[in-house]
Amino acid sequence: MGTNELSVLLWKERELLELLQFKLDEQHLLLVAGKTQWIDLATREIESVLQKVHTAGLVRGLEASNVAVEWGVPDDSSLAQIIESAPEGPWKEIFTAHLGALRSTSTEISRLRDANEQYLRAAYRSTQETLASLGDDPSLYGPKGSSPAQSSGAHIIDTNL
Repeated sequence: MGTNELSVLLWKERELLELLQFKLDEQHLLLVAGKTQWIDLATREIESVLQKVHTAGLVRGLEASNVAVEWGVPDDSSLAQIIESAPEGPWKEIFTAHLGALRSTSTEISRLRDANEQYLRAAYRSTQETLASLGDDPSLYGPKGSSPAQSSGAHIIDTNL
Protein backbone atom coordinates (compact mmCIF):
# COMPACT_ATOMS: atom_id res chain seq x y z
CA MET A 1 0.00 0.00 0.00
CA GLY A 2 1.11 3.64 -0.01
CA THR A 3 0.24 7.20 -0.78
CA ASN A 4 -2.41 6.41 -3.40
CA GLU A 5 -4.22 4.11 -1.00
CA LEU A 6 -4.02 6.70 1.80
CA SER A 7 -5.51 9.32 -0.50
CA VAL A 8 -8.37 6.98 -1.45
CA LEU A 9 -9.02 6.23 2.24
CA LEU A 10 -9.04 9.95 3.04
CA TRP A 11 -11.62 10.51 0.29
CA LYS A 12 -13.80 7.77 1.76
CA GLU A 13 -13.47 9.24 5.23
CA ARG A 14 -14.39 12.68 3.90
CA GLU A 15 -17.49 11.25 2.24
CA LEU A 16 -18.52 9.55 5.46
CA LEU A 17 -18.02 12.74 7.45
CA GLU A 18 -20.13 14.63 4.91
CA LEU A 19 -22.83 11.97 5.30
CA LEU A 20 -22.62 12.40 9.08
CA GLN A 21 -22.95 16.15 8.65
CA PHE A 22 -26.04 15.59 6.49
CA LYS A 23 -27.59 13.24 9.05
CA LEU A 24 -26.96 15.73 11.87
CA ASP A 25 -28.46 18.51 9.75
CA GLU A 26 -31.44 16.27 9.05
CA GLN A 27 -31.84 15.62 12.79
CA HIS A 28 -31.58 19.36 13.43
CA LEU A 29 -34.38 20.09 10.97
CA LEU A 30 -36.56 17.44 12.61
CA LEU A 31 -35.93 18.95 16.04
CA VAL A 32 -36.69 22.48 14.85
CA ALA A 33 -39.88 21.29 13.14
CA GLY A 34 -40.97 19.40 16.25
CA LYS A 35 -41.16 16.08 14.38
CA THR A 36 -40.20 14.05 17.44
CA GLN A 37 -41.59 10.80 16.02
CA TRP A 38 -38.58 10.65 13.66
CA ILE A 39 -35.83 11.55 16.14
CA ASP A 40 -35.19 7.94 17.14
CA LEU A 41 -34.74 6.89 13.50
CA ALA A 42 -32.47 9.85 12.78
CA THR A 43 -30.39 9.03 15.85
CA ARG A 44 -29.98 5.40 14.77
CA GLU A 45 -28.85 6.56 11.33
CA ILE A 46 -26.31 8.90 12.93
CA GLU A 47 -25.00 6.07 15.11
CA SER A 48 -24.65 3.84 12.05
CA VAL A 49 -22.65 6.49 10.18
CA LEU A 50 -20.51 7.11 13.29
CA GLN A 51 -19.63 3.42 13.37
CA LYS A 52 -18.56 3.59 9.71
CA VAL A 53 -16.52 6.74 10.39
CA HIS A 54 -14.79 4.99 13.29
CA THR A 55 -13.91 1.98 11.14
CA ALA A 56 -12.70 4.20 8.28
CA GLY A 57 -10.55 6.16 10.73
CA LEU A 58 -8.89 2.98 11.96
CA VAL A 59 -8.15 1.77 8.44
CA ARG A 60 -6.87 5.21 7.45
CA GLY A 61 -4.67 5.29 10.56
CA LEU A 62 -3.04 2.02 9.58
CA GLU A 63 -2.31 3.24 6.07
CA ALA A 64 -1.07 6.60 7.36
CA SER A 65 1.29 4.68 9.61
CA ASN A 66 2.71 2.86 6.58
CA VAL A 67 3.19 6.13 4.68
CA ALA A 68 4.80 7.73 7.74
CA VAL A 69 7.38 4.95 7.97
CA GLU A 70 7.95 5.14 4.21
CA TRP A 71 8.62 8.90 4.54
CA GLY A 72 10.92 8.48 7.54
CA VAL A 73 8.73 9.70 10.41
CA PRO A 74 7.43 7.71 13.40
CA ASP A 75 4.55 5.39 12.59
CA ASP A 76 2.30 7.12 15.15
CA SER A 77 2.65 10.52 13.44
CA SER A 78 -0.46 12.59 12.80
CA LEU A 79 -1.54 13.40 9.28
CA ALA A 80 -0.22 16.95 9.77
CA GLN A 81 3.19 15.55 10.76
CA ILE A 82 3.17 13.22 7.78
CA ILE A 83 2.38 16.17 5.50
CA GLU A 84 5.35 18.09 6.92
CA SER A 85 7.67 15.23 5.99
CA ALA A 86 6.26 14.76 2.47
CA PRO A 87 8.88 14.51 -0.26
CA GLU A 88 8.92 16.82 -3.25
CA GLY A 89 5.89 16.32 -5.43
CA PRO A 90 2.12 16.70 -5.34
CA TRP A 91 1.44 14.62 -2.20
CA LYS A 92 1.99 17.48 0.22
CA GLU A 93 -0.66 19.56 -1.53
CA ILE A 94 -3.06 16.63 -1.91
CA PHE A 95 -2.83 15.59 1.74
CA THR A 96 -3.03 19.23 2.89
CA ALA A 97 -6.30 19.58 0.95
CA HIS A 98 -7.62 16.38 2.57
CA LEU A 99 -6.64 17.59 6.03
CA GLY A 100 -8.26 20.99 5.47
CA ALA A 101 -11.51 19.40 4.29
CA LEU A 102 -11.54 16.95 7.20
CA ARG A 103 -11.03 19.78 9.70
CA SER A 104 -13.69 21.96 8.08
CA THR A 105 -16.27 19.18 8.04
CA SER A 106 -15.41 18.19 11.61
CA THR A 107 -15.94 21.77 12.76
CA GLU A 108 -19.38 21.86 11.15
CA ILE A 109 -20.24 18.47 12.65
CA SER A 110 -19.33 19.77 16.11
CA ARG A 111 -21.49 22.85 15.60
CA LEU A 112 -24.49 20.78 14.51
CA ARG A 113 -23.99 18.29 17.35
CA ASP A 114 -23.96 21.13 19.89
CA ALA A 115 -27.06 22.77 18.38
CA ASN A 116 -28.94 19.47 18.38
CA GLU A 117 -27.93 18.83 21.96
CA GLN A 118 -29.33 22.22 22.98
CA TYR A 119 -32.65 21.42 21.31
CA LEU A 120 -32.80 18.02 22.97
CA ARG A 121 -32.01 19.50 26.39
CA ALA A 122 -34.71 22.14 25.93
CA ALA A 123 -37.21 19.46 24.92
CA TYR A 124 -36.23 17.38 27.94
CA ARG A 125 -36.68 20.35 30.31
CA SER A 126 -40.04 21.15 28.75
CA THR A 127 -41.15 17.55 29.18
CA GLN A 128 -40.01 17.51 32.79
CA GLU A 129 -41.89 20.75 33.49
CA THR A 130 -45.02 19.33 31.86
CA LEU A 131 -44.76 16.13 33.89
CA ALA A 132 -44.24 18.09 37.11
CA SER A 133 -47.36 20.13 36.48
CA LEU A 134 -49.63 17.14 35.77
CA GLY A 135 -50.61 16.70 39.40
CA ASP A 136 -51.52 20.38 39.79
CA ASP A 137 -54.23 20.57 37.12
CA PRO A 138 -57.70 19.99 38.64
CA SER A 139 -59.22 19.54 35.18
CA LEU A 140 -57.40 16.21 34.64
CA TYR A 141 -59.21 12.93 35.11
CA GLY A 142 -57.88 9.55 36.13
CA PRO A 143 -58.19 6.27 34.16
CA LYS A 144 -61.59 5.53 35.74
CA GLY A 145 -62.96 9.00 35.08
CA SER A 146 -62.34 10.28 38.59
CA SER A 147 -60.76 13.65 39.33
CA PRO A 148 -57.22 13.85 40.73
CA ALA A 149 -58.55 14.55 44.18
CA GLN A 150 -60.19 11.10 44.14
CA SER A 151 -57.41 9.23 42.34
CA SER A 152 -54.31 7.62 43.84
CA GLY A 153 -52.04 10.18 42.21
CA ALA A 154 -50.53 7.72 39.75
CA HIS A 155 -50.41 8.67 36.08
CA ILE A 156 -49.60 6.70 32.97
CA ILE A 157 -47.14 8.62 30.86
CA ASP A 158 -45.84 7.56 27.47
CA THR A 159 -42.10 8.14 27.78
CA ASN A 160 -41.19 7.02 24.25
CA LEU A 161 -40.37 9.87 21.88
